[in-house]
Amino acid sequence: MAYDPEKDQVLETWENDETGLMVSIKRYGEGEPKLQIGPRSYTRRDGSKSTTKAGRLTIDDLLWLSEILEEVKEKMNSFFLEEA
Repeated sequence: MAYDPEKDQVLETWENDETGLMVSIKRYGEGEPKLQIGPRSYTRRDGSKSTTKAGRLTIDDLLWLSEILEEVKEKMNSFFLEEA
């Protein structure tokens, strides 16, 4: 079965304003919600926005993740409860 972009759902997104790292909860079709770490957004010299792979995480990324982890866990749990 081929990938269908219309079945790809973004359920929730968080973005670190300082480092540009994004964390999101996504679901494909009727599958289970899953956590995605990345991409990382940045502003180009010409002022336009772009994204790149998250790559290796800095200590700032890690500290931010630890701050939002409980919220992310509660949100993911809420999606599983909605399915039950």
